[in-house]
This record gives sequence, structure tokens and C-alpha cells, in this order.
Amino acid sequence: MKSTVVSRLSAMIDRLTVSKGQRTTHHEKQTSTMHQPQHVRLFIKPFCGWCSQAMDWLDDHGIKYEVIDVISDEKAYDEMYRLSGQTLAPVIDVDGEILADFGARELGVFWKNLHTSDGNC
Repeated sequence: MKSTVVSRLSAMIDRLTVSKGQRTTHHEKQTSTMHQPQHVRLFIKPFCGWCSQAMDWLDDHGIKYEVIDVISDEKAYDEMYRLSGQTLAPVIDVDGEILADFGARELGVFWKNLHTSDGNC
């Protein structure tokens, strides 16, 4: 149990270190059937379990995204609040479509709805 927690925390720290720009992953095969947005921003709080789930889901689906740490950046926190109307993380902005305070299951439904509304089905 302890090693699982440590490895997840380590992975989140690695993501934050890499996430100053956009992230890309090696999961390119799955993107052919996924909605392909122009810009994805994920507002997170470090060590947030739901934030980690969101990053895992995006990585698993080969989706490029920008990680924005709202704890270390007060302006980012203010923007997250302005976009979502609340202070809970994660918040995702996909080409102007906002989903706030969610887990992986809600993100999957949100993404499916994006996919069906973009005319690619």
C-alpha cells in the first residue's frame, strides 16, 4: 500500500515537472476515435487524487493537455474559479467546454459527449 501511494505521488511530481508546457504521451493509437480538441487545460491541485485520475485518463487516451497548478499560481486559481464557479479541482477546459470537480468516470462521459457533438461520429 505504501509503495503504491509513493509511486502515485512520484508520478504526479514528474507530471508537474514536465507540465510547464503541453504534455504528450505515447498512446497515439487510441486517439483516432477520440475527440481531438485544439486546446486542453487541466487545472489541478498537487497530490489531489481526482486530479491524478484525470491525468491518467488523458494519458491513457493519448490526449495532449496543459497542466495548470492552481496552488502555486494564484492567477490560475482565480481563472479556475472564474471558469467553473467553484474552488474544487480538477477543472478541465476543452476548447471552452468546462467540466469541474470530476473523476475519471465523469471525464469519460464528458469526453464522449464532446465527441458526439463535434460531428465525427
